[in-house]
Amino acid sequence: MTINIILADHSTEQAVLDTGLKHIAIIMDGNRRWSTKKHLPSMVGHKEGVNALQRAIKAADKFNVKYLTVYAFSTENWGRKHDEVEFLMKLLKETVQNKLKALHKNNVKIRIIGDTAPLSSDLKTVLEETEELTQENTGLNLQIAINYGSRNEITSAVRKICEDVKTGIIADSEEITDKLIENYLYTAGIPDPDLLIRTGGEQRISNYLLWQLAYTEIYITETFWPDFDENTLGEAIQIFANRNRRYGKD
Repeated sequence: MTINIILADHSTEQAVLDTGLKHIAIIMDGNRRWSTKKHLPSMVGHKEGVNALQRAIKAADKFNVKYLTVYAFSTENWGRKHDEVEFLMKLLKETVQNKLKALHKNNVKIRIIGDTAPLSSDLKTVLEETEELTQENTGLNLQIAINYGSRNEITSAVRKICEDVKTGIIADSEEITDKLIENYLYTAGIPDPDLLIRTGGEQRISNYLLWQLAYTEIYITETFWPDFDENTLGEAIQIFANRNRRYGKD
């Protein structure tokens, strides 16, 4: 399938429809650099990042994007200073609790991807209740990656496959296909991202959705995450719509 559409007067909503764009993944980067630039504590940048996430969710829903996956906390983020990690965990909990009612009202379905085992019991409870409350919603599918690392995800999938081979659930190695492996990932049942957006200008994937990004288009913006808004998302979608997606075939 080749997509090569020139958007002269197309709206962003039409661009999503024309290209078949279903899933956008975002690396929300630049909170601390945004704070440094403004001579503010890093915690202020993280708080502003929550406001940017609200704008991104609202814009994705407006543009009829079906899936939005955001990188909230990586397995490597535990290596940051203790005070910052503690603040981020508290902010994650408060954000989910405070915004849940509005998200649920707007028919958003929330799914947590990542290894939640190391999280505090109260945060895990909040996340589990959020997934349960919104599981029947049929609007935007919002995946929040918390304590997520793609290498860990793939390693975990391999371990589970090995266990199922031992117990006979998987009878033969010939059964192990791409599709089977996908069913063991945190993102099972979710289509691969069509577009990856990274804010803050850095040009790396940072251990994010390595399997899922095999043929994803990548858009990098210099905009720091706290400044991300509907216009930034719209620009990314318009640029995506003018890409020629060959999937290795041409």
